Amino acid sequence: MRSRVPRQQAPWPQAQAARAAADDAGIGAELAAVVTGARRRVVRDGDRQIDTAHLLHSLLESDAEVRAAFGEGPTLARLLGYLVQRSIGYGLRWQGTVEDSGSLPAVDGATGFSPLAAVCVERARRRAARRDGGPVRGTDLLAELVADPQARAVEVLRRAGVDPRDLTGGLDAPSTR
Repeated sequence: MRSRVPRQQAPWPQAQAARAAADDAGIGAELAAVVTGARRRVVRDGDRQIDTAHLLHSLLESDAEVRAAFGEGPTLARLLGYLVQRSIGYGLRWQGTVEDSGSLPAVDGATGFSPLAAVCVERARRRAARRDGGPVRGTDLLAELVADPQARAVEVLRRAGVDPRDLTGGLDAPSTR
């Protein structure tokens, strides 16, 4: 029996860009949930692309190893609270803009990601390959999200009182650029 409720389509172009990001990410099954969560936020918030803050938010919600990198105490709750405020507060100034540090080369085939998020995903892939050739772990992506001081993820961390440099020391397989 067909539903009487009409199917609702997600807003265009956000939905298409977000779907393409999940397909293009090539980060393996373990982080597919991260991209899916980021894609939902893009569509819900009316953003143009998945940026580093979307990825950080999804990592924190879906990856226990990433949450552990922030240690015990109120830091994680404060950070998640700040990320939730993104769609109703400070993040509104990001709408309609593209996250790009300006110093990064474009990544081909990364439709749906901001230029900086695409570079972070690509670097996380290389990081995993250097480590053991296995799939990208959440900590691989986290390390790359916090590596660029212009990243929105870094801005969120700083506003929540987290020094990104403190995180990178505890993450395995340091990145080489």
